[in-house]
Amino acid sequence: MIEPVSDERDRRGPITPRMAMRVAVLGFLAFAVFGVIFFRLWYLQVLSGDRYLAQAQNNLVRTTRIPAPRGAILDDKGRVLVENRVSTTVELDPEQLPQAERDEAAEWGREMTTRSRLAKRRRGRVPRVPAPATAALRARFRRLGRVLGMTARQIQERVVTSLVLAPYARITVKTAVPDTVRDYLLERQSRFSGVTVEKIYLRRYPHGSTAAQILGTVGEISRREMKLRRFKGVPQGTIVGKEGLEYSYDRYLRGVDGKTKIIVDALGRPKGQREARRPEPGRSIRLSLDLDLQRAGQRALAHAIASTPGVAGAFVAMDPTDGKVLAMGSEPSFNPAVLAKPITQRRYEQLFGEQAGSPRFNRAIGGFYPTGSTFKSITAMAGLTSGVITPYTTINDNACVQIGEQQRCNAGHAAYGVVDLQRALQISSDVYFYLLGAALNPLKAQPLQRWARRLGLGHRTGIDLPAEGKGTVPDRAWRAQRARAERRCRRRRHIPLSADIYQAVAAGCGISDMRPWSVGDNVNLAVGQGDVQASPLQMATVYSTLMTGGRVPRPHLGMEVEDANGRVLREIGHRRARHVALPAGPLQAIRAGLHASTQGVGTSGFDFQGWNQRRFPVFGKTGTAQTGQGDQAWYVCYVPDRARPITIAVTVERGGFGSEAAAPVARWMLGQWFGQPKVWVGAALGKVE
Repeated sequence: MIEPVSDERDRRGPITPRMAMRVAVLGFLAFAVFGVIFFRLWYLQVLSGDRYLAQAQNNLVRTTRIPAPRGAILDDKGRVLVENRVSTTVELDPEQLPQAERDEAAEWGREMTTRSRLAKRRRGRVPRVPAPATAALRARFRRLGRVLGMTARQIQERVVTSLVLAPYARITVKTAVPDTVRDYLLERQSRFSGVTVEKIYLRRYPHGSTAAQILGTVGEISRREMKLRRFKGVPQGTIVGKEGLEYSYDRYLRGVDGKTKIIVDALGRPKGQREARRPEPGRSIRLSLDLDLQRAGQRALAHAIASTPGVAGAFVAMDPTDGKVLAMGSEPSFNPAVLAKPITQRRYEQLFGEQAGSPRFNRAIGGFYPTGSTFKSITAMAGLTSGVITPYTTINDNACVQIGEQQRCNAGHAAYGVVDLQRALQISSDVYFYLLGAALNPLKAQPLQRWARRLGLGHRTGIDLPAEGKGTVPDRAWRAQRARAERRCRRRRHIPLSADIYQAVAAGCGISDMRPWSVGDNVNLAVGQGDVQASPLQMATVYSTLMTGGRVPRPHLGMEVEDANGRVLREIGHRRARHVALPAGPLQAIRAGLHASTQGVGTSGFDFQGWNQRRFPVFGKTGTAQTGQGDQAWYVCYVPDRARPITIAVTVERGGFGSEAAAPVARWMLGQWFGQPKVWVGAALGKVE
């Protein structure tokens, strides 16, 4: 056997006694260290495990959110319109509900969504809220209901509604519970699993329904809202603005919630507090709104609706020089405090549904109606600037005029004889403006529509309120677009294109009769009839522009952000007013006609009998627009007082003549604004306050 040859360099020397001693010492030390660790773990887990488990069960840390009070909303003089009050609320943790309950709530929510997408006539009854998913849950709700003075059915309705709107947010069962109920629940938490009692801030409205649609409402943030950029980083369960100014200025009003870490035992009983971060209250918002004028306007409008065939209405009062909204109201109105507490779907439908007149709807910015004769100022400007007429152009008004195949007449077939522009505005001669609309129609530039848009119609004013609409200024392009939409609808529903408009309406379209633009359309527009749609705020903007000589104001309500001590933190900036060039001659002629309209035989001369025209000259125009539901009453006016200029626009749905339903509201408001006797000259002639 051949032995392998190894190099001398590969040979290893023997281990010395000193090296062996070092290795032994290191091994002993390592063994000792691991032995200590092993015995320590054995001691903690085996000998002391029960004791530490008990301590863990008795020392859980629970983090609770401390809601921040929202800031107040104040009028121009600092009077409180919205503030907070502390209330005790009973809530349920949705995670403590069985999965079957949440599934049934989700199914009910889908049924409600499907129903809301149907046409009103096809919706049928509101789907019934499902019963509690399990017998144990039903018994649980009964037990809680006996304490709160509620039925299990009421609790179930609030649970299901809350799960649909915000599935992961705590469910508010009842607010403003007495201290005795609060203490009873806190002392018996083991019997009411998932129930918590918290102190929260509820919005308080000292003046009831005053400015309700403007102020808006609040509520818990929804899942959809949490995805919006404006609510980025806002935690679940936070109260945010939902409508009106509460929504527009939520970032100032909301504040920053606090946080408390509390040590509790296994039963949830507090054992001590570790740390807390105090909430930062929201800022206050001061408005341009005048509380006294707001009250006067709402009172007068409600009286006008009650004393005429009217069913609803709206008004706007603003400073024409800078766009500050002094008052804005919509009737019917509501008390926002009702929505500060949980409310059943049935009760909500009773108070806020269509049968109640949709009181949450702000008709001042979202209600769009044909304007009637208040549009004639725009028609006059278009005719004067395009050279079709001069201030001295006259016609012989014999009550009716033939335009194309149609005969058009004044209201009541009144004949006014020879009239010029000023006289036509004073007495509201329809024949004069019918002829002017017909003369403007052939012009390619469509001056009537162009001036309507330049003065403020057909687009949003930019007011700091959500849900403002654009309205409609019909022209050739608009009519063609509507015709295309009608064709698409008929193809989709298999309606013959040859079918007339009445057949299309019966089949569900009725978007357009698909005819081209005609002279009749322009004639209708010239007197504020037909397809034109404008809001009271837009008409107030138009007449403010006439008063200022071309400065189109940007309406706004928010003025300043203040702290709790009333110190101004910042002024709320708004976009600058835009300017349109209004020639002096046409402007003067229109102003003369508007002023004459409020005197003598003018259409609103009767309304302003006894008014101090020398000190507070009124420039205004009545309007009565025919609709399928009744006559839409209008009145728009301004007073160019140096100290306190004001523009007011009022409309009443189905109110009849503008001079009888709308003008008295403006007259009452002007009396309040200028400290003059408030005389009602409508149905209750001679009533003075």
